[in-house]
Amino acid sequence: MTSDARVVVIGAGLAGVTLARRLGELGTPALVVGEEEHRPYNRVLLAEVLAGRYAPEVITLPAPPALVRARVVGIDRAAREVRCADGSAIGYGTLVLATGSNPVLPPLRGLFRAGHELPAGVHAFRTMDDCLRLSAALRPGARAVVVGGGLLGVSAARALAERGAQVVLAQQAERLMERQLDPGASRLVLRHLRGLGVEVHTECRVRDVRCVGGAVRSVELADGYALDADLVVLACGVRPRTGLAEDAGLTVREGVVVDGALRTSDPHIRAVGDCAEHAGTVYGLAAPALEQVAALAGLLTGTAASPYTGTRSLTRLTLHGPDSPLDLAAFGETDVRPGDDVVQLADATRGTYRRVVVRGDRLVGGVLVGELGTVGALARAWEGAEPLPTDGGPLLHLLTPDGGS
Repeated sequence: MTSDARVVVIGAGLAGVTLARRLGELGTPALVVGEEEHRPYNRVLLAEVLAGRYAPEVITLPAPPALVRARVVGIDRAAREVRCADGSAIGYGTLVLATGSNPVLPPLRGLFRAGHELPAGVHAFRTMDDCLRLSAALRPGARAVVVGGGLLGVSAARALAERGAQVVLAQQAERLMERQLDPGASRLVLRHLRGLGVEVHTECRVRDVRCVGGAVRSVELADGYALDADLVVLACGVRPRTGLAEDAGLTVREGVVVDGALRTSDPHIRAVGDCAEHAGTVYGLAAPALEQVAALAGLLTGTAASPYTGTRSLTRLTLHGPDSPLDLAAFGETDVRPGDDVVQLADATRGTYRRVVVRGDRLVGGVLVGELGTVGALARAWEGAEPLPTDGGPLLHLLTPDGGS
């Protein structure tokens, strides 16, 4: 295949590898360029590797037929080439950016040494290398501080506790997973973590990392309180990886701006996944990335012409523990506006919680914790955006399989 017709994908994560596989199935081979030395893997499952539940090879993805290990350092749009760190160049007809995202490293005093390296014992938690380094450093009884109480921070804290660490989680917001969960669901997550022995501090800002001999020894909070630490895990969110796009002069806001054809401001360059911004939204989740991949594969091969119109994404998470796991699901809008109706069912004994928000005659969002048998029906009612029956009975059946009896 000549470079004029070739599809080149930068990024060997879930989005890039899945796109290459779909294109191949549809008769359009693609070349994937990935910089990690590991086989492509599902990043969503890294916490399970850290917990020791899965071996690294369990979360690997089927490798694309054509995969080049290289770090791309530039895009020459005029020549339609990508330039690699080893001096090589790869021509493309269509270029797809699936570069993912980078971890957010907070501006803490003492965080970086010369050369912008993290001190010994301080770890980001984004890649397989991050996971393996952290796992190798972990010892039973080690004092670990997790900075950040979002989805990633909660997953990391749970995994470290399962490995026998003494874990403290420091969350700046007033509750855990505040972007996905309402206060009631957050309380159940808090109870679950405390049941694993995790010490949780909310409304708590970390300001300093204290090191001795280049290795972390403690973390200082804004109120001056110090937490002893052998390990620090930075789980402060992610930021779209847009450097290549910016250097190439593409339109970038929070992410690389794309239209319904996943096309950037250069008609020969598309973008999908964590790095892409569509209609003002960067999703940063697996489900929207896979929907974008499916749409782009159809558009590039001519097998489907439907544009990507956005994703109504559902977040699911399972927190394992010594007894039973805690299953979580959240979708849509969970904040209540004036005039909204709220239906809530909670069972403290069974540790279950269900809360949905109805606006007018539409289901606009919900949070479920424990026993997620109803989540599929609720999500379908939400995704379909169909009017709900006025008597409320079917909604109760969606919340409780036995209809509340």
